[in-house]
Amino acid sequence: MIQRVDPFAFLSRGIGRRQFLQGATALGATAASGGLLLPNGARAEETLNLLSWPGHADPAVVAPFEEEYGVKVIAKEYVGGENMLALVNQSPPGTFDVVLSDAEYVVMLRDGGFIEEMDPADYPFADFWPDFQKFPGHWLDDKLYSMIIRFGYLGLAYRTDVLTPEEVQSYSVMWDEKLKGGVGFFDWYLPTMGCLSLYDGNKAPYDIDDAAFGKLKDTLFSLAPQGTGFYSMADTFSSLTSGAAKCIPGIGDWITLLLSKDGVPVDAVVPKEGGVQWTESMSVMAASTKKDLAKKFIQYMTSAEGQKRSAVMPAYNASIPSKAGWTLLNEELPEEAVRLRMTFDNRNVMDEYADGKIHIRKTPVQQDIETWNDAWSEFKAM
Repeated sequence: MIQRVDPFAFLSRGIGRRQFLQGATALGATAASGGLLLPNGARAEETLNLLSWPGHADPAVVAPFEEEYGVKVIAKEYVGGENMLALVNQSPPGTFDVVLSDAEYVVMLRDGGFIEEMDPADYPFADFWPDFQKFPGHWLDDKLYSMIIRFGYLGLAYRTDVLTPEEVQSYSVMWDEKLKGGVGFFDWYLPTMGCLSLYDGNKAPYDIDDAAFGKLKDTLFSLAPQGTGFYSMADTFSSLTSGAAKCIPGIGDWITLLLSKDGVPVDAVVPKEGGVQWTESMSVMAASTKKDLAKKFIQYMTSAEGQKRSAVMPAYNASIPSKAGWTLLNEELPEEAVRLRMTFDNRNVMDEYADGKIHIRKTPVQQDIETWNDAWSEFKAM
């Protein structure tokens, strides 16, 4: 089994930041080695430094903000929450001004003292769907620490030339003989294990006792003969495009919307057992020397214009929480609004949310993160 060091141990055991840095994980050391690159001739005071999943500093998203404030948004990109936390911990204070994190990691950022409390009056909550106005994990002790920017649903992504819509109504299709050697996996434990936990019948997929976790491991391990590989973010796109992966659990529209637009025969579904919601959120870094600019950036990203652009971000599309953003999307990009299922007069992504099939992704509740990570590492070694 691959040995891991828990990157969150300093939060639970009271270990100081300096001690954590001295005992940093190999994951974090690798992630941090990339550094921050500034465009030629740019000075630090002309930049806003963003830590985020890929694609969020694309000019297609941030150009209006850069033009208005005369700055350049520079992103250090990561994949996976543990990777993000390692970067935050190993970077000198003040390296980042804004962090875009998955919602389930906001409490860890708050507890580590890395993000600022935010004033709700600074942000357009009235424009948001009611479901997202007081989103769990963003309000901690009734104080705001993060703003939801975008979200999506995770279930099964599949090749429509291999599987029919009827066949993918349950996760059980992954054990079908015709998928042997054709089930791919996005290489992060939370999405896949969350979906398999729902398949096992757990109504709160990340809050399960040890007996249910043992069953979840058995379910996960039983997929080993069906597997074709473990993919990075980029490789997930290419594996579905080439057909090397015929289906991938824990993946959704953020992959298939772009691929199907390019003619790849793929689709995504939330099976009858339910799916998991991923949620990306922005917070102001406590050590930033540009907190006013950081606030203005988050205000832009939650504005109708910023939301419209975020929905159709070239790296991967998403649903947006702002009704004002939906309105602008329908006015300016009506075909995209239909494709993204964010129209007001037909069934849309909020209807699926209301159906009760969607469960917010969390970090493990009754086990520690390393326990789930170790199970994933054991699965990968099979």
